[in-house]
Amino acid sequence: MITLSNTVTGKKEAFTPLKKDAVSLYVCGITPYDYAHIGHGRVYVTFDVLLRLLRLTGLTVTYCRNFTDIDDKLLNRAEKELGDQFRYQEIAEKYISAYLEDIARLGCLTPDVEPRVTETIPEIIAFVKGLIDKGYAYQVQGDVYYRVSRFDSYGKLSKRDVDDLLVGARVEVNTKKENPLDFALWKGEEEGTFWQSPWGWGRPGWHIECSAMASKHLDKHIDIHGGGMDLIFPHHENEIAQSEGLYGGTFARYWVHNAFVRINEEKMSKSLGNFFTLRDVFASFDPMVVRFYYLQHHYRSPLDFSFEDLQAAERAYRRLCRAFAGSTCPADQSDEHVQQSPLFKELVRFVSDDLNTVGALGVVFENLSDMQEEVCAVKFFLQEILGLSLIMPAQKEIEITSEIQALIDKRDAARAIKDWTTADAVRQQLVELGYEVKDKKK
Repeated sequence: MITLSNTVTGKKEAFTPLKKDAVSLYVCGITPYDYAHIGHGRVYVTFDVLLRLLRLTGLTVTYCRNFTDIDDKLLNRAEKELGDQFRYQEIAEKYISAYLEDIARLGCLTPDVEPRVTETIPEIIAFVKGLIDKGYAYQVQGDVYYRVSRFDSYGKLSKRDVDDLLVGARVEVNTKKENPLDFALWKGEEEGTFWQSPWGWGRPGWHIECSAMASKHLDKHIDIHGGGMDLIFPHHENEIAQSEGLYGGTFARYWVHNAFVRINEEKMSKSLGNFFTLRDVFASFDPMVVRFYYLQHHYRSPLDFSFEDLQAAERAYRRLCRAFAGSTCPADQSDEHVQQSPLFKELVRFVSDDLNTVGALGVVFENLSDMQEEVCAVKFFLQEILGLSLIMPAQKEIEITSEIQALIDKRDAARAIKDWTTADAVRQQLVELGYEVKDKKK
C-alpha cells in the first residue's frame, strides 16, 4: 500500500487511483526564462521517485509535466537578451533545452507528455469561454477574470480564509475587477499581438494554462497533482477553482507538495543572492551525488542546502558505489527471486510510506556490509526505484580561479598574523563556493 500526504486534508492517505490500473500524474513544470535551479531539481527528483514507485506496483502511469513558455518573465528576458520581447520563443527554446539536459543528468525519467502553453491556446480559450458561460468568469475591456466569490470552497487547499485574503488584496486595487481577489484568465493586448480570442487579442493568465493542459492530456479529474509548496497559493488554489468550476467534482484527489530548498535558513531567491543553478552545482559535483543528496532528506522537510553537506553526501554515495562495484546481477531483475526478498520488501515498505527515502537509505547502509544473497535486490531498488546509477563519480578537477586564489591568499595572510576570526570567515566563504579547505603541516 502506498500512502501520500495530501495537502488538502493535511493527512497521510492510502493511495487509490480513480481507475483500477491507471494513474494520472500532473506536475507543474518550469517557466523557461533561466537555467533550472537546485529547487527545481528537488521537485522533479521527488516526483520521479513517486513515478517509479507507482510503476513498480504494476500501475500504468501517465505523467504530464508542462512548460510555461509565454509569461512576463520570458518577455522581459527576451527584451534583455535579444532586445525584442517578441523573440520570447527563442528564450524558451534555449532554456527548455538546458533544463531537459540538466534533469536527464539527475536521472529523471522522461514524462509521457510535456505540453507547452503556446501549443494549448485553443483549449485555453475554450476553457475560459466555458467559465464565462457558467458564470464563473467575466470580461472587462479585453481582459477576463475569474469570479472568486462564485466558488464557495476557495481557499480549501491553502487553508486561507477569504475574508483575510480580501484585507491583503485591497492594498493593490484594480478597478476592472468586481472583487480584489479575482484573478486574470486572459490578458488583453494590442490588436495583432499574441493570439486572437472572442474577447480580442491577448494571452493567457498563468493559472488557466495548467487547468487546460491537465484536462487535455490527462482528464477532467486526475489522481495526483504535484509541485513545490510555493505553488500552493495562489497557483494551485486557482487551478482548483477553475477546474472544479467548469467540470464540477474534485479536480485532483491528491495534492502533493515538496518543501523549499533554503540557503542559510532562508528560501532560495535570486533577489537575496543565494541562488544556485543545477549547472553551478554540477560543475563541482556529479549529478548522481546531487540526486542522492535530495533523497537523504524527506521531501516534505525543508532542505537547508550547503556545500559542506553536499560533500558529506558525496562521501556516502561513493561508499554506496563501492559496495556494489563487484556485484553481478542478471539483466532481468524483475523476477520473483529479486522482488520477493525480505530486504527488498522492507525498502519498498519505507518508500511506500509517503516517499520515505530517508528511512530506506538508512536500511541500506545498515545492511551494506552484510547483504549476501540480497545484494541484487538492493541494487535493483537503488537503481530502479531511487534512480541512482551506482557508478562511481569521477573526481572533479579543481579549478582555482583568480577570485578563489585571492580568498586563499587572504586567509593565509590572516592565519600568518593569527587573525583567526578573519581566517574562519574566509574559509566559510570558500566552503559556500564549493571549496573545502584543509590545512596541512609544512
